[in-house]
Amino acid sequence: YRIAAFDYFYNVGDTPLTIHHAVIVPDSSLYNAKMNATDITTGGYTGSVMRTTNLATAKTTIKAAFLNHVVEHRQLLTNAVNASGQASGWAWFDCEVELMNEVMVYGSVAFGSSSIGASGYNVASSHGVLPLFAIRHDLINIREHYWLRDVSTASNFALVRAYGHASHESASYPFGVRPAFSIS
Repeated sequence: YRIAAFDYFYNVGDTPLTIHHAVIVPDSSLYNAKMNATDITTGGYTGSVMRTTNLATAKTTIKAAFLNHVVEHRQLLTNAVNASGQASGWAWFDCEVELMNEVMVYGSVAFGSSSIGASGYNVASSHGVLPLFAIRHDLINIREHYWLRDVSTASNFALVRAYGHASHESASYPFGVRPAFSIS
């Protein structure tokens, strides 16, 4: 595990996070899982099987490793996709362990698509590159494919390719789960 940022979510949320914290990212994927059972992005990231079911193992592993130090906070996450396959809605959710988005990893949007222009619904409250990745690009490119939470089309979510480039892929493919979480 690596410290990726300090106070990244401080004062963020409809209920602001006012606890000083460190954002942590595993050095590698914890396991492989699908974003959805079929190639759909309906419901965005929050409606995905990844978030509703497949992140459970990561949460269990992380909570066991960090005991009572995992911080719950509010994040604005994608919850809708329009007929064109663009993220089209968001809402505030209680979050502990979540997939990163493209901006957190790359500092910009690569494949995320949003009906409000650029990738607004995908970026939401995670709107800056994690300092770890700004200075250590080798920690982005870990020679593993791993999912990001950005909706890119009606059937694809964004991911980091093992070959070192931004990409997107069908939601039903099993790729790495490399989530971020905060501790205090």
